Order: sequence, then C-alpha cells, then structure tokens
Amino acid sequence: MIPRAFRLAQPVRLVPVSFRRSLSSSSLRYSSELARKKPDTTVSPRFRYSGFSPNQSFAISFLTIFGAGALGYALSSLLESQGVHLFSSAPPKNTPLDLDPEDETVTGPGTFRPVHGSKKAYDAAIVALRASFQKKGKEDNVSTDEDDLRSHGINDWSYHGSHPASVVVWAESIEDVKEVVDISRKFKVPITPYSGGTSLEGHFSSPYAGISLDMSRMDRILQINEADGDVVVEPGVKWEDLNAELKKKGIPLFFPLDPGPGATIGGMMSTGCSGTNAVRYGTMRGEWVLNATVMLPNGDIIKTRQRSRKSSAGWDTTKMFIGAEGTLGIILQATLKLAPLLPTRVAVVSFDTGVEAAVRAATETVTAGLPIQCVEFLDALTMKAINQGGLAGREFKEKDTLFFKLQGSDRSMGEIAETLQAITKKHGGIGFEFAGSDAEAEAAWQGRKAALWSVQALKENGRVWTTDVCVPISKLPQLVRETSDDAVRRGLLACHFGHVGDGNVHSLFVFQNDEELEEIKDAVHVMVERAIALDGTSSGEHGAGMGKAEFLKPELGEETVRLMHTIKRTIDPDNLFNPGKIYVDIKPTQRE
Repeated sequence: MIPRAFRLAQPVRLVPVSFRRSLSSSSLRYSSELARKKPDTTVSPRFRYSGFSPNQSFAISFLTIFGAGALGYALSSLLESQGVHLFSSAPPKNTPLDLDPEDETVTGPGTFRPVHGSKKAYDAAIVALRASFQKKGKEDNVSTDEDDLRSHGINDWSYHGSHPASVVVWAESIEDVKEVVDISRKFKVPITPYSGGTSLEGHFSSPYAGISLDMSRMDRILQINEADGDVVVEPGVKWEDLNAELKKKGIPLFFPLDPGPGATIGGMMSTGCSGTNAVRYGTMRGEWVLNATVMLPNGDIIKTRQRSRKSSAGWDTTKMFIGAEGTLGIILQATLKLAPLLPTRVAVVSFDTGVEAAVRAATETVTAGLPIQCVEFLDALTMKAINQGGLAGREFKEKDTLFFKLQGSDRSMGEIAETLQAITKKHGGIGFEFAGSDAEAEAAWQGRKAALWSVQALKENGRVWTTDVCVPISKLPQLVRETSDDAVRRGLLACHFGHVGDGNVHSLFVFQNDEELEEIKDAVHVMVERAIALDGTSSGEHGAGMGKAEFLKPELGEETVRLMHTIKRTIDPDNLFNPGKIYVDIKPTQRE
C-alpha cells in the first residue's frame, strides 16, 4: 500500500466524482488482490523497511510524468480505495488493507474520529495475547492483575486522573513488541507504552484502556563504541545504569542528560526531556540521539539513519519521534552520543537581594564563558524544606540560592572559582562556598538533589503537585515573582526551583486536601498561560501528555497543531498508539 504520507498537501479535483466512483469497484478488487499478495511482515534479523512496491513506484512515476489521462483516472481510484486521496478534498479514510474497506472512521468535514474495538474485541485481544506469549513460555508476561493495572496507569506524583489499562504486557524483545502491535491492529485495541513510570503529565495513563506495553525488560546495553563515542541501547535502559556501566568498564565517557532518578532512554526520548546539565549539554531534542529503531503503528520497523556523527541526507526522521510521546512509534533501540567525563566542582552562593539578582548573576556566569555544567536556582522556601527534611546531611542558608557545577582541571579551578565569586558578589551574593574536593562537591550537590523529596515534608501528610514551564532567561524573575504572588493570594504553599541557566523553572505546590488541589489546578493553568505570554513554553522538559496538551494551540498556533494532527493520522490512522496524549482533538470512539 502506498504510504499515506505521500498524499498531496493541496488536493485538486481533476476527475469528475461520478467517473471516479464508476471505477471504484474494479480498483477495490485490485487492491484486495494486492493485499493477498503482500509480502511477509515478520521480523527478521535485518529489519524490513517500509517503501513502495515496484507497481506502486511505476504508477506514481507515470502519473508525475504524463499527468492526467485514462490511466491516471484508474490510478486515482485505486489510491482512493487504499485511503490516499490524490484528487479529493475529503478527509482520509481509515481503511488498512487487513480491515473492512467500508469502515469509515472520519465523520464530518475535517473531523478525525477513529473507532476502537468493542469490549468484546478487547477481551479477544487479551485472549490472543495470552495465547501468543504462552507459546513462547512467557505466560507471566501478560497480566490483568489489579495491582499491575494500577501501577501501570497511576503515578502518585501526577494528578491527571486514574486511567488503568485492560492488560499489561511485558515485552522482552522486538519480536514481542511486534506480536503485541499485530494483535492491537487486528482487534483495534490501543497501546500505551510504559517504561520507567516517572513521567508527570499522564503519559502512561490509558484513558481508552487497552494494552499497557511495558518496555522495562528491554534494558540491554547492546553495543559500546568507545572510539566513536556512542552506545546502542534498548529503550528500558536507565540513564543512571548506563553511566554506571561506563564507569565500571573504565570508559571516560558518560551520557550527560540527567532527568529524575529512574528515567529510561525510551521515556526520555519520548518526552524530549533534559535535566540539570541542560545549560551545558542541551536536551534530548538536540544531537544526543544519532538514530532510533522504531516500530510504526502498521507493524513496520524502521531505522531512522546510520551511526555517523552527522548526516545531511534527507530530513532527520529521528527527531520526529523525540517528544512524540509514543504516539507515532514505539522506540525499540537507540544510538546515543556520549560526552567526555570531565572533573567537576560545586559552588553554592546565597542572595538577600531577590530572584532577579540571582538570575542576573547566573546569566552573567554563563555569558562570561565560564565552564558551567549546571546552574540551579532554589528559592528560600525550598532551602528551608531541605533543612527540615534533613536529606542533605548538612544545613544551608534559608535564602534564594544558586548551585553551580563547574567543569575543569584542578589547576584551573582556582581561577574559575575567583571569577565566579566576583560575579555573584557583584549581584549581591553572600556566603560563597566552593567545594574543593570530590567529597565536598558531592555533599554540597546533595542539597540540590534533595529538593524534590524535601518539599513534601513542609506539610504533615502533604502531597505535591509538580509542574514546569520554561521562558527566556530574562523573563524568569518575572515568572517566579508573579507565580509566587499568585500562590500567596490563593493561600497555597509553593516552592520554586529549576535550571536557571536555560529559563526552566519547576513549581511544587504542597497540599493536604482536594479543595486545595482544585485551587492548585487553576494556579497551574494560570502559570502556564503566564509562561506562554512571556514567549515561553508550557513545559520545558516534562512533555505535553494529558496535562499540558490543551496548551499546545495557544503556544504553537492552530496551523502547527494541525500539521501535527496530519502527521499523526497519516502514520497512525486508527489512533492506536498512546491515544489521549498531545492531540486533544482526536477522540476515538469504541464500537458497541
């Protein structure tokens, strides 16, 4: 079948509708014959790539060269019978060759309404999954246990509703994933990828139930290419485990992106995350992913590019899957670029003069060319929480504070520390502390690492709503000030900290009851709108998921979101891959 991606962007009517319809029956017979003759799609050691068959390539070339004509009329009907509308402004039909060709899932002009399987189909899919994995001696890889369903659909740090799946399947290989996708397609049952379970915006919730595909057992480091500075991994590998393995082998390289503990490479790619090192090393959307092996919703497996450090061959399809949150494909493998592991030291400085002064100091240290790996801002309330929590193993000043992590040799660190102290002092910094040894650096940085867990202790039996936004660095003081003032007006307890070097702030709202939770939801909504108004983004590193998807239109614009929807329905016309995330206007229904 000719890929839907090659549908013309601006449809033009060249053929009378009545004439095209007169050819539809013969075209459908021909497309059905093609379906019966289509090649085997089982996975082999050499991955099969999707593309044109010889007949389809010839047909498209003929149409391009010779234009309209009798053969063009027949070809247009053939393509329409397969859901490719070259000569019509009608929305695409959701008619994969292995499904009923009369199954119309688009209702109304411009409205995309996929139809998922019935309750009976869901039950049949579970039976098929059990049978498939039992044949391989993996019957325990399929579970409908309530505890398994709950743990795969609910995050105690996320408040976007409880949406457990119908069944959990643990994949251990590409072949396992292929079988799950094939069963999903057959019964039209959606798949929600799951790996580390650390995301905060409802990414692994299953609002349409279906299959929770747990990739955590695909956690092998497949290849370490020290000379090339890269590594090939499966999606369930945790970034911490990867760096620990490199250290264990004595390889002076590391993967520099560092989100929260437990995050896996698959989830990091899917959310486009970053971490404290972003000011130096950027994000997952940068150049750290050289290629990805991905399973598409139609069951095809693609490798996005080769392993070379750079390529100008075509556009970079790797980036299409980074930040797509599993809605366009399931990541099976990835080649990651590594960075040299350099000595680091830590500096801590407090400010009596407010957030603005701290941000100005941080900005100047970055623009001055100092070798900054991290520069983190923690407000006074967060520092108080760290002291109360006792997780850092030491006391800090309860003031607005900057934590710096610096790179360089011991010989150069003295000069770097002097320059840093002079810059921060100029902006009102007090109590400058420089950790001169590895042990001192680890102890000082422990304060930054303890922030998230310490905040929860500010209230007895407290719960925490954590969210993030990102704005231009110069706008960060205004954002923090206005968000803090808004929280005080609402009677809410909120702490603010984040990666001041790139304008990314995390706000943690501590609460005890549902009444406070409702107030927090509104405060977060206003905070996001405030960030967008400041030319920022609704999420710096957590992703859109279910929690931030509604803000994509005001942030990106109608046209950009429409393009995203077009790509989604082209690649995943049945909306089977992680439905309910990113694309708020695509709302599948379920058969009776």
